[in-house]
Amino acid sequence: MQELIDLINNSNKIVFFIGAGVSTLSGLKDFRSKDGLYNKKCKYPPEEILSNTFFWNNTKEFYNFYKENLNSLNYKPNIVHTTIKKLENKNKVIGVITQNIDGFEEDVNIKNLYQIHGSIKRNYCCKCHRFYDANYVFNSTDIPLCDVCNNIVKPDVVLYEERLDDNVVSNAINKIRQADLLIILGTSLNVYPAASFINYSATNNIVLINKDKTTYDRICKIVIHDDLKEVFNYIKDFI
Repeated sequence: MQELIDLINNSNKIVFFIGAGVSTLSGLKDFRSKDGLYNKKCKYPPEEILSNTFFWNNTKEFYNFYKENLNSLNYKPNIVHTTIKKLENKNKVIGVITQNIDGFEEDVNIKNLYQIHGSIKRNYCCKCHRFYDANYVFNSTDIPLCDVCNNIVKPDVVLYEERLDDNVVSNAINKIRQADLLIILGTSLNVYPAASFINYSATNNIVLINKDKTTYDRICKIVIHDDLKEVFNYIKDFI
């Protein structure tokens, strides 16, 4: 832990790479664990529901699942988010790359943010591209429709069968290349292509904090298999 604190304090180009384990600290369910959303018994397999094809062919079923399971509006950012923001305010963080779509990083006003899979906080009409916030979508009684042209409003999240945003990917990889410290939080690094971004790191100062072992443990300078809340409660007063 002391080595981690020293690394953070001696670094000025920190990049955080965030996974679902950060969101679960706020009370949200992850996707792939034993109790995660993908193991939930539904009329359709959850991974099928969260696909582009299903969105267009079964829009009502998509939104039934989406509103029930992916609404983070009643949850709040946690100590990981606020500590990262504290470091960003000290001009030590050049990038925060998140695989999560809950928008907690936006809630704490992180500036250098790269949301690989989008955010539930942004929604757009599929025809006229008018913007709608998350409240508009989650509070709709049926399929959310544009109040201008009456077409379907779609969340700005990357569904299965959809490409990642090229600009977000490019910028995220560039930040990883520039980092003098890369801190990976709460991810098993099993989701591709996002996990492959780690391979672009040019620094040996890679830290991985995750409850379970990963295939990337061997390349990291520091590996901590512990609860993120415990780790950040310890380090927050020393950085």
